[in-house]
Amino acid sequence: MAKRDKAVLKIVLNRPEKANALTREMLQQLTELFDLASEDDELRVLTIEGAGGRVFCGGADLGQFIDTGEAGDDDFWEELAEALSSVPFLTIAKINGPCIGGALTLALGCDIRLAVPGAVFGYPVLRNGVFTTRQDGRRLEALIGPGRKSLFLLGGCRVEAEEALSWGLVDKIVSKEQLEAATGALSKAALESPPGHLEALKAYCREVSG
Repeated sequence: MAKRDKAVLKIVLNRPEKANALTREMLQQLTELFDLASEDDELRVLTIEGAGGRVFCGGADLGQFIDTGEAGDDDFWEELAEALSSVPFLTIAKINGPCIGGALTLALGCDIRLAVPGAVFGYPVLRNGVFTTRQDGRRLEALIGPGRKSLFLLGGCRVEAEEALSWGLVDKIVSKEQLEAATGALSKAALESPPGHLEALKAYCREVSG
């Protein structure tokens, strides 16, 4: 799930046969990875992408959570969101396909969201009888505004990449072929920044954004 390349930690959601849907075990592993990354003074960039090249993440594996009676228990989702948002250096979501449901917790928790043209976004909370995390709700409103948040959550809208860009849900659209290069270009400044400045700047950005 995780591969380190010097100061970059690359996380791959590796369950392509199930649209990279998140199991309880995967949530725990991701939370632990984010916590460990936060304590690593040598890391400067963390990226998240989906395996298989077709889907970023289909959200939670609802069948598993329903079978264990945990579908309505959101504590582990809140812990995941908090761990990711607490990473003190640059985080980039490489949204290389559909990004649905709980996948938004990962995408919204990152500092920068890159999407390929075929990406689609949806948060089917009404259909699945669940809630967003508190951080997701706040982040959605900050990025796209209260009206569009209602369209997205209460109206059940699915948004394609171009519209997501116009809304502010993603920051840039790049082709699948250019996704790796675009990520590298955006990582360059963080990798070359003076010691401690990246962390201080991210803390400042978090403070002024509320």
